Amino acid sequence: MIPYGRQDISSEDIQAVIDVLKSDYLTQGPAIPAFEQAVASYCGVKFGVAVNSATSALHIACMALDLGKGDILWTSPITFVASANCALYCGASVDFVDIDPKTYNMSVEALELKLQQAEIDGKLPKILIPVHLAGQSCEMEKIYLLSKKYGFRIIEDASHGIGGKYKGAPIGNCKYSDITVFSFHPVKIITTGEGGMCMTNDPEIALRLTHYRSHGITRQPAEMTHVPDGPWYYQQIDLGFNYRITDIHAALGLSQLKRLDDFVSRRHEIAKRYDKSLESDTLTIHYQHPDTYSAYHLYIIRHKKKEGGIGRLQMFEKLRAAGILVNLHYIPVYHHPYYENTGKYKRSDFPNAEAYYSEAISIPMHTVLTEEEQQFVIEQIEKPMGHQNLF
Repeated sequence: MIPYGRQDISSEDIQAVIDVLKSDYLTQGPAIPAFEQAVASYCGVKFGVAVNSATSALHIACMALDLGKGDILWTSPITFVASANCALYCGASVDFVDIDPKTYNMSVEALELKLQQAEIDGKLPKILIPVHLAGQSCEMEKIYLLSKKYGFRIIEDASHGIGGKYKGAPIGNCKYSDITVFSFHPVKIITTGEGGMCMTNDPEIALRLTHYRSHGITRQPAEMTHVPDGPWYYQQIDLGFNYRITDIHAALGLSQLKRLDDFVSRRHEIAKRYDKSLESDTLTIHYQHPDTYSAYHLYIIRHKKKEGGIGRLQMFEKLRAAGILVNLHYIPVYHHPYYENTGKYKRSDFPNAEAYYSEAISIPMHTVLTEEEQQFVIEQIEKPMGHQNLF
């Protein structure tokens, strides 16, 4: 079976984890700040705060920007549900901005129109979460300029994006945002097993993030309400969570980070072979904006049914039957019963997201994909189905 995504674990990665298992610290030890500093240095940002998942990172990012009851968060409908759920965790409400029909990221044009109407209605968002789908950055400079005009904060959901670039600079440098979030799930560019990280240039935000990930507790006397009772003393100064990452996970991430550029380069090689082979009158490959250098977490094709041909569902099932574990990223968030049952969202408000959902397929993209496996994928996509399967 050929999966759509897979981790790439080396003997060095395994040894890094073994070294931690033999050390004095399995959690809250030196591997965590070392990992945070290494990722921050790679991205050219001041602070990294590691947590146990990107979902946790999105949650505490919203908390650090004071999202709460009565506030509104906007994000893309073509994303994993965590990009929207983080607002609900804070008691805020969620709305969506339609996608660009070429990049599949949040449409700047749709965003601007929605902001103009929201200003009239008195319903501007407090936070916007643009999602860098498949590893390609959103048009962050334009979004940032709109944030200055309309007064919202920005959290980049770069769960797919570490190793990618926007306008020649690493995704995660927070030049155009308050916080950027990475994911280190096994199918992502680098993995910690499970894990995530918040990046920021704001020391106050970074401090709040570190409190929220660990019960709201501090051991720093300068942050306490009075002089410590003794060397054992700590204070809970906020209501936080147990979102800590372990040294085991951080050690794996630190080892993986050494190969990040190689991973992304390899993904580009795979993408180029797909690009050369797959575009046709029924297949559309994912457009790459000239301002971006994608991390290529995913390779997305859009399959359009032409007269007498097969539809997306038949193509999906054909590839699965051939042992190619294609997937779909993503079902529009407002399609899910939890959101649909609110009655707040009309599918007709998101025509580009609807069109995307009717055609998209994620095909295998990972660094251990061999040329032979990739060629098999291409051949199966191009191979006509048997006549009996059309009816």
